[in-house]
Amino acid sequence: MISRRALLTTTGALAGGLAASTLMGCSGAVNIPRPTASPTGAIKDQLDQVLTTIANGSTNFGVYVEDVRTGGTYSFNGDYASQSASMAKPMIVSMAMRKAGGPLTGDNATNATRAIENSDNDAASALWAFAGYQTYQTLADDLKMTHTHLDEAKSDQWSWTWTTPGDQVLLVRTLSTGGSSALTDDECAYLWNLMGQVEQDQTWGVGQPKSSSVNVHLKNGWVQFKSTDGLWAVNSMGAVEGDGRHYRLCVMTRVPDFDTGRAVTSEVGTWVFSILGSGTL
Repeated sequence: MISRRALLTTTGALAGGLAASTLMGCSGAVNIPRPTASPTGAIKDQLDQVLTTIANGSTNFGVYVEDVRTGGTYSFNGDYASQSASMAKPMIVSMAMRKAGGPLTGDNATNATRAIENSDNDAASALWAFAGYQTYQTLADDLKMTHTHLDEAKSDQWSWTWTTPGDQVLLVRTLSTGGSSALTDDECAYLWNLMGQVEQDQTWGVGQPKSSSVNVHLKNGWVQFKSTDGLWAVNSMGAVEGDGRHYRLCVMTRVPDFDTGRAVTSEVGTWVFSILGSGTL
């Protein structure tokens, strides 16, 4: 499992507000809207206050949270639909496992590891070809991911598949608990284990803030859609457990550049971690 390493000196620092915090990207510090004071009220009210600030009026932003401790859920534009980018890779590995009819072996097993742990595009494309892109829609339907589908114009391209934060949290729940008719428990456990070993430089988003006492399973996705609006889809989905918290989370954005998307998703991850440390949904 991925262990969170210290990002801030104490968890208490998170509850005190993040006005002065910045995240470093390839081009330096990224400035995004951040709450300047601690949110107040019920847990959902606190999430509303924080996410309204971070969204800054953008409709290209969606968050969905499920609190495993209570089963309670929270949506902030959780039906926001956008392209999956590499967040599609857990679906691709699932497609390959269903095609194989048993444990992945040989190149398929190697490609599954590389696709999830390293977000290797060639590995994902090889599994996509092995399974057949048409099986993506069948899997989404079987998982009851009702807003997840192939792109009408580019149905053979996995990066263009469409999904929502709500559907991704449903997928996270299935992979973490099993008990699905769409995937066997062994298949879920195999993929869930890979999502717990994502390389450290890809544990932003849901994986923020880092702490040695908290474990996270996740998959992020990021790509620029040059042929349409030129914007980046930057997404993060996964589950967090430890320090009294246990929740599933997906954040989806569409922003001008990757560094902004990484900063926004990580800001959300940091605040959700802080707020759910003070109560439950």
